[in-house]
Amino acid sequence: MRIIRHFYHFLLAWLASAFYGAPSKKIAVVGVTGTKGKSTVLEMLDSILTAAHRRTALLSSVRLKIGSRSGKNFYANTMPGRGAIQKFLKEAVAENCEIALIEVTSEGVKQSRHRFIHWDGAVFLNLHPEHIEAHGGFEKYREAKLDFFRALSRSAKPRKFFVVNADDQNAPYFEEAARGVAGGEVFLCRRPAASLVKKLKEQNPDWLLADFNIENVAVAAKTAGALGAKEKEILVGLENFRGLRGRMDFVQKKPFAVVVDYAHTPDSLRAVYEILRRQASAHSTGSGLTVRGVKPSKAKGHKLICVLGSAGGGRDKWKRPELGRIASHYCDRIILTDEDPYDENPMKILEEIKSGIPDDEGPLSKVEVVLDRKEAIRRAILSAQEGDVVAVTGKGSEEWIHVASGRKIPWDDRGVVEEILSKING
Repeated sequence: MRIIRHFYHFLLAWLASAFYGAPSKKIAVVGVTGTKGKSTVLEMLDSILTAAHRRTALLSSVRLKIGSRSGKNFYANTMPGRGAIQKFLKEAVAENCEIALIEVTSEGVKQSRHRFIHWDGAVFLNLHPEHIEAHGGFEKYREAKLDFFRALSRSAKPRKFFVVNADDQNAPYFEEAARGVAGGEVFLCRRPAASLVKKLKEQNPDWLLADFNIENVAVAAKTAGALGAKEKEILVGLENFRGLRGRMDFVQKKPFAVVVDYAHTPDSLRAVYEILRRQASAHSTGSGLTVRGVKPSKAKGHKLICVLGSAGGGRDKWKRPELGRIASHYCDRIILTDEDPYDENPMKILEEIKSGIPDDEGPLSKVEVVLDRKEAIRRAILSAQEGDVVAVTGKGSEEWIHVASGRKIPWDDRGVVEEILSKING
């Protein structure tokens, strides 16, 4: 059955390329893969290339852009099938775009959606446990990402390049795969020069509070350089970048902060909470936004109030107790709520998250289960006092809550937060 399914997806990819006339041969195509940060890097890269007066097309989980046209990605998948990518590339060529930027997912690679695209460049960001159950283990998950790198050996493009984030512990695997492609250029990148970070921080952008976004800056800058962007153009493009909706997105800063973020894996949740824990502590110390050396929980200062669930019912069940454990370590108050249960019992999901909260760390006054996500956010905001930080994680800019029998409920975390704040301030 697995062989039949593989052949089916392979055949669809071939037919789509043939039907649309192999458009990837007529435009530079760059794919970005990794567990987290793909959409952010693509948007940074698009901003840089725009500053360099290069006409671009972009396909990510956040939006679909072709030249001057831009809109939300309404496909069910980040890396859509049934010829959608080939159609996107043909339209990009028709709009005289020079470069197409595509978010590459492990599930997309597993279903051969990267095949019969003549890639110019492949970019690796990072690798963390995610979609493990779907792939049958972390090694197979990593192998799917590596297959994308190896796919460049089949590209008809005369020049092929790879950008690898050398700060990630899985970088050697991707460097080896890249060097296995005949004629491929390999660019290793690490955290950017302090001078570049300093120039960007002078603008005090919220997205730069996150340490992982500094790595994203390095990857975007190196990739843009590989595509011919000059140093000044790179700086201008990064200065023009304003972050993404739903990614370290400060809806309000005073009298208390409310932040919406997409974090839904243990590593990304921990990273977001570390940043916001320092943010909450900084209010009482008066030392700004980046207090270092503060113990994540039990720190003196204002409260970190966390609204979270577990994305994707029916998969990655292993991470649920870990999300609870992380929340108990950083958050002063925890409200567990619904995200995307699909066909699984949502209360069962929340109980599994709660099981990771130690009894001595999670008294009833600290942990609350509120299945209705809007009500959970409302309670968090109403409980906030001056200097507190409310963190709403898991959905980011996603526009639907996926429930049983394939049904979808329209959703917008930021929109809900804005509505609640408007009523409070009204």
